[in-house]
Amino acid sequence: MALIDALHSSPTLLLIVITILGLLIGSFLNVVAYRLPLRIEQDFRNACRDSFGAPAEIPGEKLVSLIRPGSQCPHCHTPIKPWHNLPVVGWLMLRGKCAACAAPISVQYPIVEAVTGLMSAVCAVHFGATPQLLAALVLTWSLIALTVTDLRTMYLPDDLTLPLLWTGLVISLWGVFATPAEAILGAALGYGLLWGVFHLFRLATGKEGMGYGDFKLLAALGAWLGWQALPQIVLLSALVGAAVGVALIVSRRAEWSSRIPFGPYIAGAGWIALIWGERINHAYLAYIQPH
Repeated sequence: MALIDALHSSPTLLLIVITILGLLIGSFLNVVAYRLPLRIEQDFRNACRDSFGAPAEIPGEKLVSLIRPGSQCPHCHTPIKPWHNLPVVGWLMLRGKCAACAAPISVQYPIVEAVTGLMSAVCAVHFGATPQLLAALVLTWSLIALTVTDLRTMYLPDDLTLPLLWTGLVISLWGVFATPAEAILGAALGYGLLWGVFHLFRLATGKEGMGYGDFKLLAALGAWLGWQALPQIVLLSALVGAAVGVALIVSRRAEWSSRIPFGPYIAGAGWIALIWGERINHAYLAYIQPH
């Protein structure tokens, strides 16, 4: 209770606590992005075994979860010491290499930790010590996990998108960011909009332009922020996605036929709408109004 009172009375203390918490959560999000796809693959093989008699396990493979085994080097599997597992600092201490085998450790780890800490700090400054802050942090961390997973695997797992969708609908009962009616309509329109674009694109080109995970992610954002946020999210994600795609093609890092994950752009646009959506709308309305 004393800590809660202190956080309410001291914005600086709130900022420090939330930033440190964000760094720690960022470390866990790296684990989620790496292990969740592996666990889903193992679960799929188990389902195949149960249904069709297919082999469930690869010889020598260990079953993974989000908490077991503990953090270890992906190359030599040496357990990582607790002080080397500190967010950002641990990677810098190791100079980006495993202490046991000197294999390189991806820069993804400190980047995700730092970005999570920074985005959590922005939420703390924007919402203050309010119930909205707790909800915003949950949404922020979920979007980061989905972004990293999609960038690594081109896949948005139902294990993340569906709980996010249902959580958005549930918190609408308290009107945190949207009313129940706005959340339900947002979820339906978010899914239906991209579903329609997907099928129109497939009819026109014979190809699939996006995955069903993108539909579910936009539906989740509609549930959290209400249907009113969808035009802004779709426009921002389309503009940024197109700009990045063209840049990759011009730099010859991709071709017109290359698959580019769209989930990160939806997630990024959704987070911008969460923090600055109203300000952007007001600025746009002020711009288009006749002087």
